[in-house]
Amino acid sequence: MSASPRSIIVVCLGNICRSPLGEGFLRMALDEVGLAETVEIDSAGTGGWHAGDPPDSRSIRAAGQLGIDISLQRARKVTPADFERFDLMLAMDRNNLADLQSLAPAESAASIRLFRELAFGHMQDVPDPYYGSAQDFAAVADLCREGAREIVRKLYGA
Repeated sequence: MSASPRSIIVVCLGNICRSPLGEGFLRMALDEVGLAETVEIDSAGTGGWHAGDPPDSRSIRAAGQLGIDISLQRARKVTPADFERFDLMLAMDRNNLADLQSLAPAESAASIRLFRELAFGHMQDVPDPYYGSAQDFAAVADLCREGAREIVRKLYGA
């Protein structure tokens, strides 16, 4: 990616656990460096089962413990228009990365990357905490916070 993205979407399976955390912490990281008003941030899921629902209460709680409120976000499914609207699509795991790559129209210019690969340089998934404990949600929230800061540092030099 040659230019810094003007729009970023974070994508997981249902858009109620990981991607809302990624969205929230990217907003926070951009705000910390004064770029919150210049970069559009959103999240979505490759599946639409939870469309219209708020994030999982455990994600809301874990985010709140780290200083952000994600409770007003609402789940939605990735649409074909997202491949035009967003410069950068960040998949939270390799299955969603493959799904995004297969859904991308041939003419799409969106860069599709794995969240942890962009943040930390390794092809690892952000673990799905859905069937886990409060500690699993807290660990994912912390990973998303640190990953978002690294992504902002790498993409915007801030």
